[in-house]
Amino acid sequence: MVTRKSTEDFGSVSRLSASYTTVTTATPSTCQRMAQNYLLVWVDATIDQTSKDYQNMLTQIRAVVNDVTAGVKQVNQDSIPISFVTANEVVSSENLNQLEPNYMYTQIFKEILLEMEHDHKQAIKILAVYYRKFYHDNMAQLNIINEFEHNYRQEKAIWWYTRECFTYEMLNRALRTLDANTIINMGFFIHDLHQKIVQLHEQQLPNYRGKLLVVYRGQGLLKTDFDKLKKTKGGLMSFNSFLSTTNDQDVSFMFVESALGNPDMVGILFIMTIDPRVSSTPFASIKEVSYFKGHEKEILFYMHTVFRVGTIKQMGNNDRLYQIELQLTADDDKQLQQLAECISKEVVGTTGWQRLGELLLKTGHFNEADELYKVLLEKPSSKSDKALYYNNLGVVKDHQGDYEKAVDYYEKALEIKTKTLPANHPDLAISYSNIGSVYYNMGEYLKALSFYEKTLRINEKIPLENHSSLATAYNNIGL
Repeated sequence: MVTRKSTEDFGSVSRLSASYTTVTTATPSTCQRMAQNYLLVWVDATIDQTSKDYQNMLTQIRAVVNDVTAGVKQVNQDSIPISFVTANEVVSSENLNQLEPNYMYTQIFKEILLEMEHDHKQAIKILAVYYRKFYHDNMAQLNIINEFEHNYRQEKAIWWYTRECFTYEMLNRALRTLDANTIINMGFFIHDLHQKIVQLHEQQLPNYRGKLLVVYRGQGLLKTDFDKLKKTKGGLMSFNSFLSTTNDQDVSFMFVESALGNPDMVGILFIMTIDPRVSSTPFASIKEVSYFKGHEKEILFYMHTVFRVGTIKQMGNNDRLYQIELQLTADDDKQLQQLAECISKEVVGTTGWQRLGELLLKTGHFNEADELYKVLLEKPSSKSDKALYYNNLGVVKDHQGDYEKAVDYYEKALEIKTKTLPANHPDLAISYSNIGSVYYNMGEYLKALSFYEKTLRINEKIPLENHSSLATAYNNIGL
């Protein structure tokens, strides 16, 4: 809710077209249009600073700067990704792909980032190298990146998040656009932010003494998204990035009024009620640890905070101005528990990153899966994990119709498996079958038959309880 400046990707286009009610999704681009900080230095010895013309011109320049700054703040405020789940929406394994991608991804991201351990020294260096590429022509940001690399400490995570620099700008853009590469590189920072919010939450919890807490957030929603929100009354609404709120209603209302300047938007004042007795969702007042220490009344929530949608009420006679009451979900909220359990059961893997990759494949988001597995291949991992990543890259390319690359990835996975597994291991049969299927799709039927026969020879030695694999092998040969 803080009124800070931010650089934003104003011109990106959504990759996640399958999302039918996600408010904001955009694709990261290496060619980014960002609002950057500029310093105007006016040197003219003939200027009479007491003249009326000079004063008028200075006023006009300040007005332009203020308008640009306010515009950037408003874009940032309105661009936080939001997902909706209606009150009667039941999610199962059969319709998991219909659930909003942003909702699923951020839940999995939370699980991943909280379970991971990080080598901070190495992670900070990698992040600095990564962001120098984005800001190669911005000396101010490059200086801040150098400062971050040498001075960052875990306990200062919120201070760095609230600073007007690359940490705040790029993290929120990455969470908004589901940029897996950036999120992976910022994983340690997201983890540190969560830990600091939890620490402050535990310290501040006794101050509430079991009382309800009310906070506010003002922003604009596109009319089409507002229509979706109205249909969600009684259902769930999640903010899929870090959520900034305030206990100052007047500050929130400034953002509501600013949103009305866009005729396609509806100004929304969210009134959020939190009952610490029934919800353990971490949130904290950060005014003493913020970069703007003591100047703002900001309450910060961790990413993917979920609320129950209550009353939706028009404010006055303006049909583009609404007040919406939200209730922070309780720990025992049955619909929320069902969603979490369904996603966890449907997405398996020995690590959080593997579960995320499986989710991306299961829901058909192959571009994102391709990006994720390529990043994971660059990280230290076991041979079995590398085989999995190559295999799943083969799955991606197979679905995308890039059969030559699919075969290449499948063969790399097979090469690792043949060196590390017994000759009749079922995983080898899977690789042979995958390669055979790609050759079949390419119309190279003799090659396909050769690999299907290798699959069959292994499956014939598998115990009868796994007869489904044998049936599949016979079926493929019959094709």
